[in-house]
Amino acid sequence: MIEQEQNTEELKSQPRELIEVDDELMQDIEELVRSKSDFLILNILQDLYPADVAHIMNRLNTDEAEYIFTLLSDEVASEVLLEVGDAHREHLLRIIPRHKLTELVSKMDSDDAADIVGALSDEKAGEVLETMNVEDSSDVEELLRYDENTAGGIMGKEMAVVSPKDTIKQAIRVVRKMAKEHKNIYTVYVVNEDGLLIGAVPLQDLLVHAPNKRMNKLVSPEVLSVTTDVDQEEVARIFAKYDIVSLPVTDKAGKLLGRITVDDIVDVLEEEHVEDVARMVGSDADEMERRSPAKIALLRLPWVLTTLFIELMAGVVIHYFDATLSKVILLASFMPIISAISGNTGLQSAAIIVRGLATGHVDINRWLDPISRQFQTTLIIGGACGAVIGLIGGMWHGRALFGLVVGISMFISINISGFVGTAVPLISKRLGFDPAMTAGPFETAFQDVVGISIFLTFATILLQWL
Repeated sequence: MIEQEQNTEELKSQPRELIEVDDELMQDIEELVRSKSDFLILNILQDLYPADVAHIMNRLNTDEAEYIFTLLSDEVASEVLLEVGDAHREHLLRIIPRHKLTELVSKMDSDDAADIVGALSDEKAGEVLETMNVEDSSDVEELLRYDENTAGGIMGKEMAVVSPKDTIKQAIRVVRKMAKEHKNIYTVYVVNEDGLLIGAVPLQDLLVHAPNKRMNKLVSPEVLSVTTDVDQEEVARIFAKYDIVSLPVTDKAGKLLGRITVDDIVDVLEEEHVEDVARMVGSDADEMERRSPAKIALLRLPWVLTTLFIELMAGVVIHYFDATLSKVILLASFMPIISAISGNTGLQSAAIIVRGLATGHVDINRWLDPISRQFQTTLIIGGACGAVIGLIGGMWHGRALFGLVVGISMFISINISGFVGTAVPLISKRLGFDPAMTAGPFETAFQDVVGISIFLTFATILLQWL
């Protein structure tokens, strides 16, 4: 047992490398897990970063992932716990003993620790907080009071903070102390005796000035900051717009409370993107991880039923034009083509606008710009698709007028779909709704009705010349 622990410590000290987690590696690990070959498993895992270990665990079943997790050192396990999928994390949080969980949480930055503690049951969270270091526990409890989707909810408490009278030498000493336990220290913040944020100094500035220079001579008062109630999407836009790697968070009075770093924003962008895409298809971002099949069905059923009733309107339209279809049965062959192409165009427009609103590239107050640009785009797409389908329709039916009906219908449907896909998210945003919720199935179903109506109306009008 002692020999195995010594070997494990030796493995921890070896450098990590980037290794592809492929099917062959997974087969080897699964066999080693079944045979309980602890040392050989550790021999593989020591070459991997915690994110890769988490990726391996995500591809294993719950019991196998739990076994892998029990082999990890506390330092690695604390990082893996943050990276592993929701289903495995929930299971691990249920089975990890309280004292072990306290050790893992204590090794995390405050914002990560708050995420983990917030996912625990009230009873277990209270036990963990009681056994943590007083300062760490206080930081986590403070962060838990903020909405998780705000600046306060994603900020960390680990900061290099100095006073205006401190020298650069003293500031460097503070940075060194912080860097021993925490990563991502990019900036030194300067506060007055009341804790109010005065300014910020990038680390590189500390290296190019004399050690005895006072911070008040170096600090830049023009520092970007946000208050705790700012939405995380707005924070992400600030990072992208100003190309910053760290952002201080204050209260309404300007007192420094924490900081947000760029790695937090990467997580926010991924989270928001997954959420937007999921909502556009009428689903929930983490439904496969967190919900049973029955709950997933109940979540998606309202969207499916809404789409069903809208599609029934398309059936009513087709029935209304029975006489037209009976005279030129070939019309029925082109209806699904027009609906599908125009519907896809609308979805593309909606996706671009939803993403633009999320990243700040689309300004709701300048709504005419995106509508104009998308309209110009769909004019080209509609013209090209209309010409192609019109030529095919004319050759197929043997009459140029039939091709003209098909081509014009395609052109108009694509442009209407592009307009709807652009305008509806903008209107939803203006009214205070989530634009991602208004796209997807609703847009496609709506376009089916519009596209078929336009096509059959034109066909009826021009049928007398066919």
